[in-house]
Amino acid sequence: MADLTVTVVSADEQVWSGQATMVVARTRVGEIGILAGHQPLLGVLSAGEVRITAADGGRITANAEDGFISVENDTVTIAARAASLV
Repeated sequence: MADLTVTVVSADEQVWSGQATMVVARTRVGEIGILAGHQPLLGVLSAGEVRITAADGGRITANAEDGFISVENDTVTIAARAASLV
């Protein structure tokens, strides 16, 4: 399976960055799953968990609120006012 390049940032720091096979985030219109090859997307995040399946199979969970998710060319950026690893 192809990888995604994922970055999770808060207003004042990079929370996590790396390669992943899947990202699941909560948006204002519901939960969305992102895999490699996903169409470009810009969405507004709702407060909640962002779940990342790392390329090595590990699981990363971050809380994020008041931000955006951007997907383009297998690059996923979560930019939130507040974000932290769980």
